[in-house]
Amino acid sequence: MTIPSQRALLGCIADDFTGATDLANMLVRGGMRTVQTIGVPASNEAIEADALVVALKSRTIPAADAVAQSLAALDWLRAQGCRQFFFKYCSTFDSTDAGNIGPVTDALLDALSAHAGATAFTIACPAFPENGRTIYRGHLFVGDTLLNESGMENHPLTPMRDANLVRVLQRQTESKVGLVRYDAVAKGVSQVRESFDALRRDGVRMAIADAVSDADLHVLGQACADLVLITGGSGVALGLPGNFRRAGWLAEQTDAAQLPRVEGLSVVLAGSASKATNAQVAAWRETRPAFRIDPLAVARGEPVAEQALAFAQAHFDKAEPVLIYATATPDEVKAVQRELGVSEAGLLVETALASIARGLRERGVRKFVVAGGETSGAVVQALDVHTLRIGAQIDPGVPATATTGAEPLALALKSGNFGTTDFFEKALRHLDGVVQ
Repeated sequence: MTIPSQRALLGCIADDFTGATDLANMLVRGGMRTVQTIGVPASNEAIEADALVVALKSRTIPAADAVAQSLAALDWLRAQGCRQFFFKYCSTFDSTDAGNIGPVTDALLDALSAHAGATAFTIACPAFPENGRTIYRGHLFVGDTLLNESGMENHPLTPMRDANLVRVLQRQTESKVGLVRYDAVAKGVSQVRESFDALRRDGVRMAIADAVSDADLHVLGQACADLVLITGGSGVALGLPGNFRRAGWLAEQTDAAQLPRVEGLSVVLAGSASKATNAQVAAWRETRPAFRIDPLAVARGEPVAEQALAFAQAHFDKAEPVLIYATATPDEVKAVQRELGVSEAGLLVETALASIARGLRERGVRKFVVAGGETSGAVVQALDVHTLRIGAQIDPGVPATATTGAEPLALALKSGNFGTTDFFEKALRHLDGVVQ
């Protein structure tokens, strides 16, 4: 695939790895050639792409650390020549009262306003209607259910117990938080921009934006053409490629999703405890081989990683892909956390899956389907992945990707809440024929 020289137009900072690929998928669908980096690159050497997405692992770390990492990413994206910037977080607004969405947004606004001399204002819109996330009157729905009744109230690290995002975000920041009401969005781009102006006059610095359909996201995206910073889920990025195209900076393209074919063995690794991933694990186990990682066994010092690798090799010898998982029900997760502690339980699982991923690569695995944001972060770091080309969509929010370099890997990095029940099978079929 030949990519002509092109300074990046859009610079994105994502607070986890699957969120980064989710956003990159949306941009590729809009015709933007997109490269995702794993962390902030050490070099400022120019990367030829229309959009760059820096994937951080900052969603659940201390707010000060998340701010520092995000500002470092911003500095690198500026050096790449980006014209506009996007802070991506989860479509279920995963955060706590301490952050990290509010503190990072404040820091990015401060840095960009000082640099560009612009008025500090941005929207916050995690809506993703294609995956059932909608916002109305500032309240986030997952399907037909309010966020705090969707199962997210049981999240082990970021339990979401309030569906009113204006209240949630206001608890994270001293900046004034407002609302772009659906009434304005339904009337179109001009009305949304008038709403922005009115909110600015009222001292609002961040505004939750209502959206219940993809059409609303296109309206919001176009209305944000002049904002130096946009924040939200991947959905609001639907409208951004068109802005660059209308400005004459982005050409029409048909090869934005093209990836190389990757040969080798395949595996599924799952660490998420979400409802969707639990269902996907159960569906796989009905007909396919699976090995469960027990955090308590890991804590006792049992050779769990070695056992998992031996299990995988036995099935590779029969040309069977396997699932290695630590996915558990909310009650099981809570029981483990009571015994080990919340942070220690999560770290044990991530460390085990990272070690297993390295061992699998040594055994010839080149295609990885990974479920869970924290798990994906641990796995790509263990595999020493630095950059990803983004390919076609497998399921909403989940694209195929391929590493750059002489011996590429094919990866599908899935947010815990995303994907159909048969996602694992579907993703492996896609990676097996990943030429687009």
